[in-house]
Amino acid sequence: MDNPQKFSNSKEVIGFLVEQFPACFSNKGDAKPLKIGIFKDLAERLDNEKRVSKTLLRSSLRHYTNSWRYLHCIKKGAQRIDLDGKDVAAIEDEHVEHAKKQLDESKAKVAEKRKEQKAAGVEVKGAYKKKEAPKFKPTSKVIKKEAAKVKQTPAERLEEKHIVAGTAVTVKVGKSPMPATITDVSKDGIQVQLDTGMVVKVQLENLRLARSKR
Repeated sequence: MDNPQKFSNSKEVIGFLVEQFPACFSNKGDAKPLKIGIFKDLAERLDNEKRVSKTLLRSSLRHYTNSWRYLHCIKKGAQRIDLDGKDVAAIEDEHVEHAKKQLDESKAKVAEKRKEQKAAGVEVKGAYKKKEAPKFKPTSKVIKKEAAKVKQTPAERLEEKHIVAGTAVTVKVGKSPMPATITDVSKDGIQVQLDTGMVVKVQLENLRLARSKR
């Protein structure tokens, strides 16, 4: 009891924040705009909380504010709130424009990736609508041919030490790998957040360690 188990992923931390600061954080319905610099307030309030590290707290907060649900709440006329749910400042126009741009770009990238998935033969919701689209499902040979065209130098596989929240990885989606960050590790898969903002759950074999930039 003296040694509480530490949180291991963003999902657990966000759930904890929702419990501790219900007037500020939520995991259902509409999100509320957060005060600029709220990480500092959280760090001070949770100074004696041994279950969450500052690093995981920061990445969890970033995960929360990059979600589409949160970006939708950054609107003209809305008020930013503190940890107790009190209004502290009106959202500035430049922040509204930035959030809208980020949301539009994220949705556009997701739509583009879905097109790539269809082109590569990956099953997605909805039927083919393009005139040039085949009326048959691609065979395994067709899929293998498409995959061979985009084959790149093999990236490094993840080792046990890499499978933790915060690790930079690449996820095979469509024709090319997408940069992402691990946010949650569970028995039924690994949850990652793509640079587009979308959160998906994948299996270990679909992940590779991101190459370091030089």
